Order: sequence, then structure tokens, then C-alpha cells
Amino acid sequence: MAAVGRAVRAAVKLPIGFNVLRNDARAALALCVACNGSFIRVNVHTGAMLTDQGLIEGNAHDTLRYRQQLCPKTKIFADILVKHAVPLGDLSIEDSARDTLERGLADALIISGVGTGMAADLSDVERVRRACPSAKILLGSGVTLENIRDFLPITDGFIVGTSLKRDGKISNPVDPKRVRALVSAIAK
Repeated sequence: MAAVGRAVRAAVKLPIGFNVLRNDARAALALCVACNGSFIRVNVHTGAMLTDQGLIEGNAHDTLRYRQQLCPKTKIFADILVKHAVPLGDLSIEDSARDTLERGLADALIISGVGTGMAADLSDVERVRRACPSAKILLGSGVTLENIRDFLPITDGFIVGTSLKRDGKISNPVDPKRVRALVSAIAK
């Protein structure tokens, strides 16, 4: 990943970041150091989630200390009730968001649908926005040309993959026409 990250860094002037699946924040931070990255994505920063890969527990304390040692300016983008998982316990999305923001000191909150390519529930995003009005909120899945206008007023950014692929299928290559159409819709 470091070799790829350094090649991307050399090719673009945009900020780059790392997400080492399923929840290796330490490796992602190390990659930011090696590749001059600006942010990491942590799927479970606080709380605990049951996934198809087993139990994943947040480790915000360790991540924050390691970031302070290696790269204190690196931003932490953290998922709230991450996709492909269910929370242990009965924590509301608002409480999860506040914990991640206030106790986990995340720089941005990511809200996704239940799986890859599936949109977040608009009411969930609205609830997080009300609970954390000053937070940076990113959508982590399911952003499409058809729903972008609904999310634009209440979010600060988007992580887009599936809908930009040919025919909207994750295994297909990126379709430049779909990219242009989505960028145009965001710009309007």
C-alpha cells in the first residue's frame, strides 16, 4: 500500500488518505506518514460492531495517542454504525455520533447505508446533523445522481464508488460519464 500511496501522492496534488480494512487505524496512520497523507478512515473508532469478520471494537484512545506520536495533523474520519455490521447494544445513531465526535475526537463522521452501494437513510443523516450540528458529515455509501440533491444541504462531502462504475456495478471500471454527471449535479 505504501508503494501505491507514494505513486498516487506523486501524481496528484489533492489530499490523500488511507483506510486499512477492516479496522487497522495504526497502519493507516503509518501510511499517512510514509506517503504524506492527510486523513485516515476508521470503520469502528468508538463502540463495538458485530461483522461478518467477527467482533470489531473501537480503539479511539490508542489511535489518538499513535496519531499524536506520528502525525498529529492527520485527520480521523470515523464511521458511525459502519456498513456491513450491527452494533452491540442499543445505541442510537445520535449517541454513537456524539461519542465518536466528543469522546473519540473524530474530525469527520461518516454515515453509510447497510452495505456497499446502499444509500444512507436520509432521516439518519438528519438526526446526526441535529445531534452534532458543527460536525463534518460525510456520506460513505450509496451516493447517486438520483439522491445527491437530497443529501447536499445536510452533508459536507461524499465517498463515492459504486455509482460511478459502468452500469453502477462495483466490479466494473469507472465510467467517466457518470463521474462528470455527478460532479455537475454537485456543482449546481
